[in-house]
Amino acid sequence: MPRITKVYTRSGDEGKTGLGGGQRVDKDSLRIEAYGTVDELNCIVGMAVLDCSSSELKACLPKIQNELFHLGSDLCILEEDKKKWPVPQMKQEHVDSLESLMDKCQEELSPLEEFILPGGTRGAATLHLARTVCRRAERICVALSKVEEVGEYVVPYLNRLSDTFFVLARYENLKSGSKDVFWNKEA
Repeated sequence: MPRITKVYTRSGDEGKTGLGGGQRVDKDSLRIEAYGTVDELNCIVGMAVLDCSSSELKACLPKIQNELFHLGSDLCILEEDKKKWPVPQMKQEHVDSLESLMDKCQEELSPLEEFILPGGTRGAATLHLARTVCRRAERICVALSKVEEVGEYVVPYLNRLSDTFFVLARYENLKSGSKDVFWNKEA
């Protein structure tokens, strides 16, 4: 892993940035947009750690943050360069872990019979925000995958992660003694 001795380099002043393999690309390229959005998502998950009252969520969200760093690593290195440099990547085990987490939480949740609005508690609202940013990251990665190869589990992980945030938001409301906010179709 690189050792950062100086934060600013001035190398991005012309609108280019470096990928993990050393290639220079435009800062508005899909690949940069993809892992930049994953970074934004990670920041929101950090906010959720602070906003959630559930000790179970405070324990599992940092694991997701670390997985998002794996995802950023997966996206900042081109597939052909991964053969040269072993870097953290998304794997089936990451997707499976999210499914297990959702299954565990859903054992305590009542079946959902209505659409819900983001809210209830601050922690739940923050998790809903994470869900929407995660969906944006997924859309960007799908677009990227149409023009460049991406890791096999990048899109499945993001797809499952957005579902996970939805379930965790409901779980946070449950553990906080708050109710989900239902969509009023008559409003």
